[in-house]
Amino acid sequence: MTTTFTWYGHAAIGISTSGFNLLIDPFFKGNAQASQDPSSLSADFILVTHGHGDHLGDTVDIARRTGATVISNAEICNWLARKEVKVHGLHLGGGFHFPFGYLKMTFALHGSALPDGSNGGNPGGFLLTTLDGKKIYLAGDTGLFGDMQLIGQEGIDLAALPIGDNYTMGPDDALRAVKLLQPAVVVPIHYNTFPVIQQDPASWVTRVSQETNTIVILMKPGDTIEIE
Repeated sequence: MTTTFTWYGHAAIGISTSGFNLLIDPFFKGNAQASQDPSSLSADFILVTHGHGDHLGDTVDIARRTGATVISNAEICNWLARKEVKVHGLHLGGGFHFPFGYLKMTFALHGSALPDGSNGGNPGGFLLTTLDGKKIYLAGDTGLFGDMQLIGQEGIDLAALPIGDNYTMGPDDALRAVKLLQPAVVVPIHYNTFPVIQQDPASWVTRVSQETNTIVILMKPGDTIEIE
């Protein structure tokens, strides 16, 4: 079985595994980085880390068009269900065996208010264990926290970490996160979409490569890699 990881820009990610297509934080409309029109994307499941508009994004439109099930925290799922979207609610520390693998919702340091001001519950990340045993950590929007070390003990094959600063970890704390997680591969996300999160990702790649054993892959929006 082959598992692939696609970065669409900002925090929008696609994962294809065991015949299922997953979209994570599908923010396309209004995203200058977006590499694709969301109307061309297929999805079986949509994972939403928190309620902010640059992560909830086009979830409702895509879910209605494709019939995808949205996985998020209970508050966001309750909000989406009222919009006639299929949902499966999780909460921090809880997981569930889905057809594509086991998905656990992890802690994140951030906010989660929905675009209309509704309660978006607690922000989170996701730890996905695919059916062939690959482990993918999607940190979501978060600051650095010490329990990343516990997540790393799972044996992470790929981690997607924000490096933009201001709203999330910046390059320094993201480097510390890599040292706690010790993933085989790390992909930086959530940077350069807006002026306030402008960063030099190439410099971060150099620092991670010099100070850790983790392979850093700097992706362009639309790039796809295979998770070994």
